[in-house]
Amino acid sequence: MDTSPFLSQKIGHYSITAISDGRMKASLGLLSGIDLTEAGKIQEKSGVTAPDDIHIYCYLIRGQGRVILVDSGMGGLNYAGGEFKKNLFSAGVNPDDIDTVLLTHGHPDHIGGLLNEHGQPAYRNAKLFLSRDEAAFWQDENKLKLMGERIQMTGSLVRRTLEAYGPVLRFTDEAEISEGIKAVSLPGHTPGHTGFLINSCDESLLIWGDIVHYPHIQSARPEVSISFDCDPAQAEKTRKTILEQAARQNLRVAGMHFGEPGFAYVSGSPERGYFLTSCSEQQNVVRGITV
Repeated sequence: MDTSPFLSQKIGHYSITAISDGRMKASLGLLSGIDLTEAGKIQEKSGVTAPDDIHIYCYLIRGQGRVILVDSGMGGLNYAGGEFKKNLFSAGVNPDDIDTVLLTHGHPDHIGGLLNEHGQPAYRNAKLFLSRDEAAFWQDENKLKLMGERIQMTGSLVRRTLEAYGPVLRFTDEAEISEGIKAVSLPGHTPGHTGFLINSCDESLLIWGDIVHYPHIQSARPEVSISFDCDPAQAEKTRKTILEQAARQNLRVAGMHFGEPGFAYVSGSPERGYFLTSCSEQQNVVRGITV
């Protein structure tokens, strides 16, 4: 599978590039709501050669004088990912060029690259945006203590990260990001899970974060959840809603756990299920999208 850092889409005045951080080992056994044999068959039919692995993308937005990063990858935590920095340089961008980092949510494969080896901001010139609900969730230590060791460890990482970026921390529901770019609430995977909609010159793209972890499986069977979901029922509801909307509006989408080519259209219906079509296979122009 191609993990080139130069998979891009032009959306009006903006260029959006999918930049790989590599992969993390996972298991189809993390899924619920589907038989493992069926899940494996969907992966095989879709041409997925490493059915258990989860790919990690970050997205670079350039235009209107801005250099914006959406998520930072795993950053090599837990021996996963860690390829983003060299791929960013290969794309011709230095970390100091980035003026804004947008976070879809606080899981390690999205914030793991935000701190350097000294615990300081890896993006020294960037403001950091996330939803207020997301920040509040990870900062509530008493609530996290009831949710297991893994969640507590993630909460500790989130708190260290937010503290390091404290002077430049912004909330998506209170501050403008950039002309034509807005936050979209997509709760369930985490309480403040957020997508980012780019509208420019009548073209649109939704970077939808972790709506799916196994794209082929969870588009065909949107009722399928993964154990990382904080609220599986809400995550399912959000996934069904955004899949239906993307299919109906012919909206280009991007997801942190897409494989090649990093961008897609959604086809199908609630009755037949959905599937992802690469943008190279569908050349329709996207117009007037609202979320």
